[in-house]
This record gives sequence, structure tokens and C-alpha cells, in this order.
Amino acid sequence: MTSSYLIFATFAMAAVTFITRALPALIPKNLLDTPWLHRLNESLPLSVMVLLVLTSLSYQDLSARTGLQSAELHLLMAQIGALLLVLLVYHLSRQLLVSMVVGIAAINGLLWLFTQLT
Repeated sequence: MTSSYLIFATFAMAAVTFITRALPALIPKNLLDTPWLHRLNESLPLSVMVLLVLTSLSYQDLSARTGLQSAELHLLMAQIGALLLVLLVYHLSRQLLVSMVVGIAAINGLLWLFTQLT
């Protein structure tokens, strides 16, 4: 990568960020007050949270092999357990920050627990 490419990419990311932040102020209020936009605003945080957690699961090479090694199985079980706990905590509290902290603590705690059991 050249330095001109990196400078261009930085300015492009800054422009996209600025446009997405400024767009709600530029759009008329009557367009922002539509029912479908309110429904989208209610369901988007949970959707984003689920997508972030699902993409973090490391299951890419599991279908290529017939048998799982112990460490890989422990990692997958810890990730699934943390995912379920995050979804439960988010469903009960509706707090993204609390859910993320619980998820980080759960993945680390479950990995520690699984290594202690073997």
C-alpha cells in the first residue's frame, strides 16, 4: 500500500462518517417521523449485536474436518455459551454495554473453566 492510498482511504472513511452523522440533521423532520423508520430504530440494536457476535464465532474450518480437537471444541462451546448469555442479558436489560461486558467476561470465564476441567 502506498501512502497516497492510505491518505485517500482515510479521507474517504472520514467523509462517509461525516455524511452519516450529518444526514439526520439535513433530512426534513416529516421524513424522519415515519413508522417504518421507528420500527427499524427499535430492532436495529439487537440485529447488529447478533451479527457482531455470530461473525466472531470461529467455526470456519470445523466442517472440513471429521474430528474436533479438544481446544477447538472448548473454544466453540465457550463462544456459544457466551453468545447465549449475551442474548439473554440483552433481552432482560436492553443495555448494549452491559451485554458486551457480560459477553467478554463469559467467554473468558468459560475458556478458563474448560481449561481447568481438562
